[in-house]
Amino acid sequence: MRARVEFLIPARTSRPSDDPIFSLNAEAVARTKQGESIINATLGAIMDDDGKLAVLSTVIDAIRGVPAVVEAGYAPLAGPVAYHKAVIGDLLGKSPLAEHAIAVATTGGTGALRHAVSCFLEPKQALLTTSRYWSPYKTIADENDRVVDTFEMFDAAGELDVAALAKKLDEHLATQGRALLFINDPCQNPTGYTMHERQWRAVVDVLLAASARGPITLLVDVAYWLWGFGDPHAMLPWLEPLLGKVGLAFAWSASKSFTQYGARVGALVFVDPDAGRRKRTLDALAYACRGTWSNCNAAGMAAITQILSDASLHAQVDAERRVLQQLLNGRVKAFNEIAGRTLRYPRYDGGFFTTVFVPGGKVADAQRAAATMREDGVYVVPIADSLRVALCSVAERDVPRLVKSLQKAVGG
Repeated sequence: MRARVEFLIPARTSRPSDDPIFSLNAEAVARTKQGESIINATLGAIMDDDGKLAVLSTVIDAIRGVPAVVEAGYAPLAGPVAYHKAVIGDLLGKSPLAEHAIAVATTGGTGALRHAVSCFLEPKQALLTTSRYWSPYKTIADENDRVVDTFEMFDAAGELDVAALAKKLDEHLATQGRALLFINDPCQNPTGYTMHERQWRAVVDVLLAASARGPITLLVDVAYWLWGFGDPHAMLPWLEPLLGKVGLAFAWSASKSFTQYGARVGALVFVDPDAGRRKRTLDALAYACRGTWSNCNAAGMAAITQILSDASLHAQVDAERRVLQQLLNGRVKAFNEIAGRTLRYPRYDGGFFTTVFVPGGKVADAQRAAATMREDGVYVVPIADSLRVALCSVAERDVPRLVKSLQKAVGG
């Protein structure tokens, strides 16, 4: 008898078929359709108080208004020049960083992360990020033959542990000769934590001190940058000292900012005052586009370009987004008022998620807590020693029930 044949390469024979977050979301949706009263705090998409996906109507109109010949045609591999200009302007505004920036279109923010991993690290090397991070970072690294290494995210005061970052950065430079650091800010996924000026300046000091020992690239994942409190451009002056000394990249996405998760519109923006390095980086990123997805969603890019380039449309979208921001901020405020007395979680200034710590500190403890909550009809995502709670999809009226279930599950 012929031996059983496996056509997959060994490294691909044990891949999970679905992301745990999407699996839990599917289960919650199925129970809701069966008539159960379910709180679904799993998926990172903002829902209205009736549980329907919230969208910005002006963005929908702009997409529908894209000419058929544009929608059906190929976009340039790296994206249209007008799109690059619009994204750089949106992200960097009047910052001096803008005059030294290049961009390529990517399939959402995920595509930008993918390109950073493949272009700023060698195979088998590790990207560095916080101990609590968006789990697809690991998937992206693994799929591209890289790995993820972390530093402890929080110090004893509950702020970013900059000393832990410095130690790990030194290790990466010593063992790899280079480093790629992912920082998701503001409104970090999964914790909701936002760095203030003091934390950012400390990080920049660490990066500058280490830069003499090898090339370092900082990628700021700004997926949620328009959903927190305060000026979304506030971090830019704090990053300016890195110019020319540390590679500075941004993963920009239209998914959250424009409630267009399915359009897959994103960009990797790279800032460097050296024209030669800028050109080489642009070429490498464009080549990566061709070798990965060829080109991106032409209709989505055309619509976003129009919105960002037309002051009137831009103002309309900002006004519509502010309504959803108020909706989300009401949920955040309610959560902090009720949960702050009994639950342990990071400083939560705003954004789609927060993370509640589970006593015991083990994966099994978090999984048991999440299972207990599912018995109550409340769905959250267990991650390591904690539970990720997507306030973006929970009506303010349901926050007390959500917190009560959390308290029961973690003993708060």
